[in-house]
Amino acid sequence: MYPPGPRLPAIAQTMRYVQARERFMTATARRYGDTFTLRLVPPYARHLVVFTRPEHIREIFAASPTDLHAGESNGILRPLLGDHSVLITDEAEHARARRLLMPAFTGPALAGYRKMIEQIAGTHVETWQPGSTVRSLDAMTGITLDVIGEVVLGVADPRRRDLLGPPMRRVTDIAPLTLLGSRYPALQNRGPWKRFQRDRASLDAHLYAEIEQRRTGSDAPGADVLSRLMAAGSGDDAPLTPDELRDQLVTLLAAGHETTSAALSWALHELAADPVQQDLARRAALDGDTAYLEAVMKEALRYHWVIGGVVRKLTRDMVIGGHELPAEAVVATSILLAHKRPEAFPDAVFRPGRFLDGSVAPNTWLPFGGGVRRCIGAGFALMEGAAVLQEILRRHVLSPPASATPRGRIRNITHVPSDGAPILVN
Repeated sequence: MYPPGPRLPAIAQTMRYVQARERFMTATARRYGDTFTLRLVPPYARHLVVFTRPEHIREIFAASPTDLHAGESNGILRPLLGDHSVLITDEAEHARARRLLMPAFTGPALAGYRKMIEQIAGTHVETWQPGSTVRSLDAMTGITLDVIGEVVLGVADPRRRDLLGPPMRRVTDIAPLTLLGSRYPALQNRGPWKRFQRDRASLDAHLYAEIEQRRTGSDAPGADVLSRLMAAGSGDDAPLTPDELRDQLVTLLAAGHETTSAALSWALHELAADPVQQDLARRAALDGDTAYLEAVMKEALRYHWVIGGVVRKLTRDMVIGGHELPAEAVVATSILLAHKRPEAFPDAVFRPGRFLDGSVAPNTWLPFGGGVRRCIGAGFALMEGAAVLQEILRRHVLSPPASATPRGRIRNITHVPSDGAPILVN
């Protein structure tokens, strides 16, 4: 019934999937083709059917959200994100959350955030000394955490942001095996799982304090994301409760800040290694060509996968990609494999211009998913990345250190440069 796949025991496949995903998935696709099945241990899917062809991915994204549950299949993230996260819920509950979140991510809202992001990035980048080496992942993490503090949470006071920073950093740097084990009560008072519970409790205390300050009026409403979320709600959509606000804010922290800092570090690594592409991006920064800088971000997300794939759980028997699959099966659209398909991207080079010349076909570029579950913060992430690149490239010329050959590792839910992607700045 399931497409063929590796015969290794489920625990062995799970360890490879968690610790060496790109190598494992690439080797499996080479042996079994465009569609294959992995056998994993909970909370991952017992049978994960992986699809890579654009026409099959289109089927998945176009399916009814009542037939394919995304939230249910993201259960591994529940200990971090909470029960109300837009990534965890399905059907009516998800639709309500999405309606309440949307006003914070419209075009006019994004335009209002951009100036704040430029100022934050400019302040950070001004401290870079010519001739120094900057670990771009650390630098981008610092910038995006400040964006979360000021633009998302509305915390303009640097002292309050400094209190938020450490627990946010610790929670987002959770190792995959810690995240995997955090759902088991027997582990929660042991080692890294105990530290994760402590760090999450510390972050939650800060977030609830910010929500309460805003609710009681001790902080005036602003143009930040939290203010917009607290103002949302009308008709049949009741406003978000403090618990719901907490879960959506942690989702923005984990899924938004993490992916953007990773994509920026990969982008800076590639620009430093390619003077021609860097010169094109610098001219765009000086000219205020936002579209080109967003294309740089898109190409970074294509060339170096940040999220490995998106998953959906079948609520009924279905035929997908010509395969008869039973209810409870989980299907995955593999981002890392789809972005390697030579039919979709025949020139295996870093070339942002492909996103401006019309050569990227539908359902071949997947960092933000698709269909009704497409990432609600996609526009924010691309805008933020373009604004940060603009501030960097207006001030500095980048070059690679002699040994700049970063491999990837999984941090939390994202694929980041294992060496921090160091760059020389001048």
